[in-house]
Amino acid sequence: MTYQPAEPDPAAWDRFVEASGGHILQTSSWGALKRAFGWSDRIVTVESGGETAAGALVLFRRLPLGIGSIAYVPRGPVIDWSDEAACHALLEVVNVIARRQGAVLLKIEPDTPNSAAMRDTLAHLGFAESRQTVQPPNTILIDISGPRGDVESSDDAALMAMSGSTRRKVRIAYRKGIEVRRGSAADVESFNRLVQVTGHRNEFGVHSPAYYRKAYDLFAPDHAALLMASYEGTDVAGLFAFACGDTAWYFYGASSDQHRDKMPTYALQWEAIRWAREQGCTTYDMWGIPDADEVTLEAGFQDRDDGLWGVYGFKRGFGGIISRTVGAWDRPYRPLLYRAYDLAIRIRARDIDS
Repeated sequence: MTYQPAEPDPAAWDRFVEASGGHILQTSSWGALKRAFGWSDRIVTVESGGETAAGALVLFRRLPLGIGSIAYVPRGPVIDWSDEAACHALLEVVNVIARRQGAVLLKIEPDTPNSAAMRDTLAHLGFAESRQTVQPPNTILIDISGPRGDVESSDDAALMAMSGSTRRKVRIAYRKGIEVRRGSAADVESFNRLVQVTGHRNEFGVHSPAYYRKAYDLFAPDHAALLMASYEGTDVAGLFAFACGDTAWYFYGASSDQHRDKMPTYALQWEAIRWAREQGCTTYDMWGIPDADEVTLEAGFQDRDDGLWGVYGFKRGFGGIISRTVGAWDRPYRPLLYRAYDLAIRIRARDIDS
């Protein structure tokens, strides 16, 4: 089978991503979101017999000092990795485009489970495992398929998959007067205020208010929901969930310093799961836990609250299984500059650990 480069329109590409079980970070809307905040983007595909066979949303960002750019494929490419001819054909096109953009390297983070076979495939294609991941490789995946057409039974199945403590906290939220609504564009400002509080409290970076506004404009209501939890008319927590194909993701959350005892974040996750099921999703991705094996996670989560450890205890209570992707892999184009880039990553990691 032969493959030829093709230039798809964004709508056709998005249909291919969804039909192929691709990640929402590979959609044209994600490219538009990143384009609004300093990146450029390009959809690259190859086709066979007039049909798209594989492709990638490639993001580009300039590196400091004008030394070039980084080419990055978030949670992609969208491809059958067992089709060696398709892999080589697509990467050949990506390589040409990336070099024209002055890329020092191509970084990919395939949306593929970690396995020896997948690692061998990537190494065979000229990639080396990267010291730097952009998206969290470890997550918790919750089966939300439930009995189709029976909302009550589906709710019961999802609730019973939770730990007893989490199930109680979901119910406590409603008993204590928490109300959850599907937010509109006007609610993004309230979410932004809560995000700033959350970032300050937990000492982590958050996106700008404009970023969340743009995300809502691009993805809601078909592929995203902003859920807001309120108590006595005051918003106390918010959640952004996204959906594509049969998977939904919990990307962004925020909460007030007040009324945390009323468990609003538990009610939000529950309503996000219900929303995801309404979209036809069968998997809910909690998006991001520490990159460690399950034994280490269970042994350490009660004693650590740094980084993603602070949310692992919360997320684990909703059930599901721990899943790890193959992580980030780099293909250098300019070896000397890539070594400088790699050294900078190592120094930064050392400074964080010290």
